[in-house]
Amino acid sequence: MSYRGRFAPSPTGPLHFGSLVSALASWLDARAHGGTWLVRVEDIDGPRTVPGADLDILATLERFGFHADEPPVWQSARIERYRTALDALIAAGHVYPCGCTRKEIADSQLLTHQRNTTLIYPGTCRDGLHGKPARAWRLRVPDDTHPDKHADTHASAPAHSAVIRFDDRWQGPQSQNLATEVGDFVLLRADGQWAYQLAVVVDDAEQGITHVVRGADLLDSTARQIWLQRCLGVPTPAWLHVPVVTNADGEKLSKQTGAQALDPEHPLDALIAASRHLGLALRDPAPVTLEAFQADAIDAWQRRLAQLPAA
Repeated sequence: MSYRGRFAPSPTGPLHFGSLVSALASWLDARAHGGTWLVRVEDIDGPRTVPGADLDILATLERFGFHADEPPVWQSARIERYRTALDALIAAGHVYPCGCTRKEIADSQLLTHQRNTTLIYPGTCRDGLHGKPARAWRLRVPDDTHPDKHADTHASAPAHSAVIRFDDRWQGPQSQNLATEVGDFVLLRADGQWAYQLAVVVDDAEQGITHVVRGADLLDSTARQIWLQRCLGVPTPAWLHVPVVTNADGEKLSKQTGAQALDPEHPLDALIAASRHLGLALRDPAPVTLEAFQADAIDAWQRRLAQLPAA
């Protein structure tokens, strides 16, 4: 199958240097494979979406030499696709309504002496709402020790192992136990917003994405997405998670941690800095045009991948 990759920014503000690193890595990987590179605007989180940020992001990408091979797609225009996918999961018995509040989940962890930074859902509503109103829809993950009794009643049910293993092209072999590290996770939130996990899986499948290249901050989401892909019966792409950019305090660079907007008037300096963050060895002298940078960076990307342990 021909290579199809994508860059999927959220329009919560202008592109910053951390976003540029992810955009550059995904673009380089697509070009190095002679593949197709797409842009998808992930704007389903309404409360966080900044009006006009989507068009600003697209204009900035153009100024930096990133030209998508197909017209951009907006998640906000694809709501019916997510509803269709959820309905299919309901019909297959893979999801259930949940009436728990975040505080109730946090309290349950205190009662069981768990002190996780990520709340692990204890499965309270798996067998019914117990008189509570439905707030969200959750996807069942396999039990850690026993096959999911609901999943095995359906011919289309995926394999039951709670441990999801995959090879990351940059980070190497990965493993996550969904039962003990995540729990049943939300696909439709209590506020009516579609969860990132569902939207990204549906969109990648419908767009035929074969390779996902993104920041390592999303590495933890990958096992959930693989499980959901299995439940929906759609292909799983190849994964590559590049190191995230951090600020002076060691925090992931983001709009919340003081990231500054990219300067569209000086794209080359930022691109060269982004390539250095990725460990790319550009040739001397440094390129002085976008076209020269792109040709040099594609070659450097191929050499960098060959040096990785996962290669």
